[in-house]
Amino acid sequence: MGESRINMKILVTGANGYIGNHVVTSLLDRGHYVVACDIKTDNIDRRAQIVKFDIFQNCNKDDLFVKFGSPDVCMHLAWRDGFVHNSPCHMQDLSAHYIFLTNLINQGLRQLAVMGTMHEVGYFEGKIEETTPCFPLSLYSVAKNSLRQSLMLFCQQNNCLLQWLRGFYIFGDDLKNHSIFTKLVEAAQRGEKTFPFTSGKNKYDFISVEELVNQITAVLLQTEVSGIINCCSGKPISLADAVESFIKNNNLKIKLNYGVYPDRVYDSPCIYGDDSKIQSILKINHG
Repeated sequence: MGESRINMKILVTGANGYIGNHVVTSLLDRGHYVVACDIKTDNIDRRAQIVKFDIFQNCNKDDLFVKFGSPDVCMHLAWRDGFVHNSPCHMQDLSAHYIFLTNLINQGLRQLAVMGTMHEVGYFEGKIEETTPCFPLSLYSVAKNSLRQSLMLFCQQNNCLLQWLRGFYIFGDDLKNHSIFTKLVEAAQRGEKTFPFTSGKNKYDFISVEELVNQITAVLLQTEVSGIINCCSGKPISLADAVESFIKNNNLKIKLNYGVYPDRVYDSPCIYGDDSKIQSILKINHG
């Protein structure tokens, strides 16, 4: 079994975002040097080297790798309109993501991690494995899947280790993540007593942002395991159970009004991730 690396220099793009700011702090807490890059920088841990930089406007620069301090690894979290799945930005920005990342590789980067999504798979019932075929159903997931496919080819041909981190249903830090949990908190803050809901029977793979960040950090600090990596709990939980637990754990004075909304026909009755690969990585870091 391998070991977790120490004293690394890590570039984090999208460092000001919902996941990014947590990743930066996690890496700093473990003693690593973090170069934190984003267009806005107000949420970034001040212990990091903060670089205010628009990768979409500057993806063609020939000194990117040096500008960011010749990092050991890049964690690419930058993504516009990540919570708006049919925004035109996803396809408009696709080439810029590819050009920026391939330029870093051409200039010397040897380990690249990118945040993907389980939505790349599209409609699926059951356990998603790293090899599950992908049929994406939104502009967001089409763009992510296209970036993954193109980077897999490029990294294979250019001596760069690629780790594609496939996120599942994320909760936590809930006023920033635009999920059903966000809407619940907002409704409770407005003093509403009931919350209109579906049947809640569909089962999903929920992961807290804290555990997701723990998994991302573990991936970055090792090179034994690469390729597609599911960042997930590995356990399907009904939406009703997840939301009822969230209400109880956060002491929200609100009740679910079941059956107000129909279950959407394109939502899988049960979808979750195979967590065997991420568990093997966590053992490297804690073994």
